[in-house]
Amino acid sequence: MERVQGHAVTTEANSPAGRPDQTEPALELLVHGVGGTTPEDMLGDPRTVRVTGDDTAAVFRRAADVDAESRPADRRTGPIREAYVWCNLTSGNGTRALWLLLLPFMVVNLAHWMRPTARGRRRTVRFYGLLVRLAGLTLTVLLVAAACEVALDLAAWQCAGTRACADRHTWLGFLSPTVSHDSWWSRPGRRLALAALVPTTLTVLLWYLSRRTWSAYESQQPMNRRPEPEDETGHSSLGRPGFWYGRRLVARLRAAHTAAGLLTVAAAVTVAPARFDRGPAGSQALATLGTLLETALAGVAFVVVYVVCRRGRSENRLDQALDRRLVRRLPLSALLLLALSLLYGGWSRPGWESSGRLPGDTAFGGIALVQGLLVIVLAVVAHLLHRTHPDSRSAMHGLGGPAVAMLACALGGVMSGGVSQRVSDWLDGTGTSIAGPPVLLTWQASVIPTLLVVVLVLCAALGHRTWRLRRSELAAVAQDYPGARKDRARTARIASTRAMATLTDRGPLLVAVTSTATLLLGAGALVGAFTTDRTPERAGEEAQAFVHGTAQTSQALGSWLIGLGFILFVTWGRRAYKDASARRTIGILWDVGTFWPRAAHPFAPPCYAERAVPDLTWRMATWTRATGGRLVISGHSQGSVLAAAAAWQLKPAQRKRVALLTYGSPLERLYGRWFPAHFGPAALTRLHREVDCWRNLYRLTDPIGGPVHVSGDCGPEVDHEPPLKDPLEYGRTAQHPLPAPILGHSDYQADPAFAEERERLLARLRPEVPPQGSSGRSSA
Repeated sequence: MERVQGHAVTTEANSPAGRPDQTEPALELLVHGVGGTTPEDMLGDPRTVRVTGDDTAAVFRRAADVDAESRPADRRTGPIREAYVWCNLTSGNGTRALWLLLLPFMVVNLAHWMRPTARGRRRTVRFYGLLVRLAGLTLTVLLVAAACEVALDLAAWQCAGTRACADRHTWLGFLSPTVSHDSWWSRPGRRLALAALVPTTLTVLLWYLSRRTWSAYESQQPMNRRPEPEDETGHSSLGRPGFWYGRRLVARLRAAHTAAGLLTVAAAVTVAPARFDRGPAGSQALATLGTLLETALAGVAFVVVYVVCRRGRSENRLDQALDRRLVRRLPLSALLLLALSLLYGGWSRPGWESSGRLPGDTAFGGIALVQGLLVIVLAVVAHLLHRTHPDSRSAMHGLGGPAVAMLACALGGVMSGGVSQRVSDWLDGTGTSIAGPPVLLTWQASVIPTLLVVVLVLCAALGHRTWRLRRSELAAVAQDYPGARKDRARTARIASTRAMATLTDRGPLLVAVTSTATLLLGAGALVGAFTTDRTPERAGEEAQAFVHGTAQTSQALGSWLIGLGFILFVTWGRRAYKDASARRTIGILWDVGTFWPRAAHPFAPPCYAERAVPDLTWRMATWTRATGGRLVISGHSQGSVLAAAAAWQLKPAQRKRVALLTYGSPLERLYGRWFPAHFGPAALTRLHREVDCWRNLYRLTDPIGGPVHVSGDCGPEVDHEPPLKDPLEYGRTAQHPLPAPILGHSDYQADPAFAEERERLLARLRPEVPPQGSSGRSSA
């Protein structure tokens, strides 16, 4: 593949825009979708040239078209074609597989963008964002607390303090008072101080990954322009100048979350020695120091919460400021307190021994309680926003954000509990030598079988509904292929594919039931843990035999399931690290989850659109300005979402010179329903009105793409009706002697309708077609 920079756009002095007597050029900009492809396949030519960009994302042309703008006579056969390749933004080296560990952070970040459409409720919208940011902060604390539970409690406090456990794990021998004969490191506080390196390293690693990915993604500046007057009837915030540049907020949140993680470690080290110092055998001086240290930790924690609540996103302008003092001083202050906590915990205390669980294990219950309350309040706020501007197409009547936030908290709890349960079982093979993880984690594991039963019942109901829909589709398939010789197996495959594609539309129901059941079962686990302070098995010992047996079975099965899930999770990550195809699969999953900027959690995987959307915007704006030409931006799947977002970022005059061709597009089916405030009907209608023209192709067999449901009141209809046939031919014909495949979401270019729609859009760009605003507007 050849690489040439700087040939695609001529200077304005030499461009056709500066010579009105010359023919205006036309450009077709192709944007691939989920999974990516090569520029050779997109352009249909083995010789391609990189005209702008780098190894991460770039624009390519055919080698013969590098200087096409200077040869207008050669464009009689068609427009200049370019391909924007962005697949390396979401799939690359093996370290991307580690992003699986950030899954709860990514999910809670999605909840921020799922708020309902609202008019005139700015304070309520800000309060919604504040609640999601607080939920994200609890997830960071939960993750670090889980690392503290494993390293400080289970390993350093319980196992190293018990001779039977320390004997089985010789690597802990130097921390055991009996095995090491009271060595310097065997004192409880020093064991905790040494083990604190594990969660501290985890926190620093999250900070480093967030900062490194920020410099690779969020540091790309969009075009600086004046904001357009907001139209409450159809304005989308995706068109604001600062929407794709969240550097200031990400830096503030990164500082706050890093400080929160370090403070969590400091509190885990401080609580146990402070409790001992305040006891009868403790030192008054150390007790005073412990109280002062705990007060300082609480004070900085209050500052962290204030920083998270104080500022949200700034989108109306390109905010290039950076709160340098805050970004530097807040983590450094937390790090200083952590160092003081380690020194305080490691101080010699005669007569202090570790027994039972590490004091402070109720923190998990407090986190779960706060998360539940945040989700409930978030649901109330989302309902109020939805009532101001009801949208029948929005998922769960506007409650998609709270439901997804609940699932993020559940994922964080399952991952935390899974690690703790597996480490406890590994350290304590007999199940009798150490106390094990906090009681709440055992209760949470015990409700997992019930949750799985609920989900399986729902899946069975959806399966039955899909089977019934398949039966009705059999007749529809026969009508779509009149005159073809019928084959029952062929008809059944087509009908089954259509019926299975509708499962995407059942997603809101699955999320609603799962999140509701999770909230109720989590509340039950919290009540059971707080009221009994015993595991479900021991709490049911005095009950009837059936109740005791059910509790015992649920606890054992839940522990096994959560362990199996954690093992599968780690195995998947390891396979993705070694297997390029599996690594690309994980990258595909991230294409949807990381489209949105990091607005609620700075440790979420980076937003690739903060690089891709400015790339496309700059390319379209500079090309139209330099050449005076028009262009069609052609997007498949996720590429259509990037194309729409880039079109929103253009100036109104530039938008008039752009036509959209989308196919297999999730713009309305997924984004419009789950993110109504940004891709709702009003926003899509306004986009249709402001671009030159927009056409959308879809199939009934496509589980991702669908119609956009925008009328032709402000121009030609958007959706191609009827939907494209899939397969193109029912059976073997003289023109198609081999069976035509069922394409589903792929290869839209194989359909003749695709070429027809493309030619109609390109015809609008030619000089003989009247410009925007003339009678030619009603064509196509």
